[in-house]
Amino acid sequence: MRGMRSGTDLLGDGERGATPIELFFDLVFVFAVTQLSHALLHHLSLGGAVQTAILLLAVWWAWLYTSWVTSWFDPDRTPIRLLLIAVMLVSLVMSAAIPDAFGRAAWTFTIAYLAIQVGRTAFLIVASRERPELRANFVRVLVWFLASGVLWLAGAALGGGARTALWALAVLVDYIAPLTGFRAPGLGRSAPQTWTISGSHLAERCQLFIIIALGESILVTGATATGLTATPANTIAFVVAFLGSAGLWWVYFHRTAEAGKEHISRLATPSTFALTAYDYFHVIMVAGVIVTAVGDELTISHPTGHTGAATAAAVLGGPALFLLGVGLFQRAMTGRLPWPHLAGIAALAVLAALVPVATPLTVAAAATAVVLTVAAWAARGDRAPDHATPLT
Repeated sequence: MRGMRSGTDLLGDGERGATPIELFFDLVFVFAVTQLSHALLHHLSLGGAVQTAILLLAVWWAWLYTSWVTSWFDPDRTPIRLLLIAVMLVSLVMSAAIPDAFGRAAWTFTIAYLAIQVGRTAFLIVASRERPELRANFVRVLVWFLASGVLWLAGAALGGGARTALWALAVLVDYIAPLTGFRAPGLGRSAPQTWTISGSHLAERCQLFIIIALGESILVTGATATGLTATPANTIAFVVAFLGSAGLWWVYFHRTAEAGKEHISRLATPSTFALTAYDYFHVIMVAGVIVTAVGDELTISHPTGHTGAATAAAVLGGPALFLLGVGLFQRAMTGRLPWPHLAGIAALAVLAALVPVATPLTVAAAATAVVLTVAAWAARGDRAPDHATPLT
């Protein structure tokens, strides 16, 4: 197929950035992230958090697998462009179903998600017929998606608590699959060297998704403030929310993001590093931004008065998740968990003691101060690592 690049092109494609069709594709996931934050806001409980986490993991997996595809195939070729547009359309349907995915839209969400994963993989099996090693990989991937698909469909059919349990298990199967090398009966497992990706391209794609998530945080800050009558308290909360988003950006993008891109570009087998550092750790960062956006909306809307447990969990838990994700990412690069991030998480935990006596604005301001401190501290010591220590 003309959309397939040669093995040599794959290994030497480190300078290619994201293409216009990939940026266009990402627009659907701006909507998806917005839907996820609204779903969490409207179901702000432990059960709602679990359900939102399941949906986030599914959305991330649908986006990520497509981003891996454009590291093997040239997205500017017509067949691959058409594939991306088709996946984009179905992703829009999946995203629209997010608010009621555990209700009446369960079948819509399930069928859309499976259509993306199974349909795209089947296309790749055909597209890679001239590369037997890649084709065998895609066959293994298809087997795993069909297996988890049974759980997704069963969950949609049963509903209630059974739906949550079955979908959680389905997501677990989807995320375990790469760790096993997509081992399948009679097919064996994939070798890391056969997943010949463009490491710098995948790194840039994941960086762009973090920008998408941070864009949602900025959107929430602006939209929430627009709908309120300005008061000193919510004006300060607006500024605090913006500074918090800027702090999260600084923690990751000041040096860490580029260090990761340079690091993966130097690896002989970038897929092993990508599996942990990008596939698994970046979704923790995305979760952190989404939870932080919920905390921002709650704080701007109600900056004074009693700080509820749900508000405190969002205001403190969002930045903690983000710092954890960035810390694990740096651990994958350097073999060490960074002290600034660990200290930041500990400080956010300590701030929980303020909740009974502090207003939401006070808690949010303290959390933002922690994030900005970590950003400044980490900026002094970040450097590009020389060797990988992938967590496998």
